Amino acid sequence: MKMNEGVEWAMHSCVNLSWMPGAAVTAKRLAAFYDLPTAYLNKQLQALTRAGILTSVSGPKGGFQLARDPKNISLLDIVVAIDGPDEAFRCTQILKAGPAADPKVDYTKACLISQAMRSAELTYRRELSSQSIADIAARVVTYTPEAPDNVRNHFTNLKS
Repeated sequence: MKMNEGVEWAMHSCVNLSWMPGAAVTAKRLAAFYDLPTAYLNKQLQALTRAGILTSVSGPKGGFQLARDPKNISLLDIVVAIDGPDEAFRCTQILKAGPAADPKVDYTKACLISQAMRSAELTYRRELSSQSIADIAARVVTYTPEAPDNVRNHFTNLKS
């Protein structure tokens, strides 16, 4: 499975925004923080806005900010907002074309490969849903205690 690189960008942006409560940060500034293409990051931020993860603030002090408490934004929320809700594995029931096929069988349920892949997908989704942006931000602080202050100082001291 390959995830859209925008998922990574969106997650990092959400962690940074979690350290900027009440402040809106433009897509341009968020993109510059990691030297990312602004237009492409903006598409990811718009997807997060449509999903209710971010809010978009217009005006001279506009930009993006978290729409919810970071504790209530799971990593799965972000993946689904960027990559969509579809499962990574899609059973096309190729067993129906096999020599011992039974036309009455739903192979999406009977196929052991389909079952194994769906089980793996559920494990993956459960793991992502169990971790929030707040969890990640807290873990970052254990390794780099100055990270929140560095982020706040960076965005506060930028000239337009």
